[in-house]
Amino acid sequence: MSPDGWFSQSIAYVGMLSILLAFLLETRNVLHSKQPLYLFLMAFGSGLLGVRAFLIDEWAFLVLEVVWCGAAVIALFSLTKSADDAEDEASS
Repeated sequence: MSPDGWFSQSIAYVGMLSILLAFLLETRNVLHSKQPLYLFLMAFGSGLLGVRAFLIDEWAFLVLEVVWCGAAVIALFSLTKSADDAEDEASS
């Protein structure tokens, strides 16, 4: 396997494991789907799979992963904003 193929495949496996870990922990009630760690694992994994999709010219998969990653990142920012708003309200 060429170095490029090895790198691309490594990205895919790390991304896949990240998403599967998030899913496994969520289905075992260790994490909730709106917790920061879950959202980070999903964003990280789908971001890596998006890179892999780009590298291998899988455009439909790239769109899916970009949307999935974007949704997780937006949810993370929403959590951060909600926490900041609650902290500001509590200190008033």
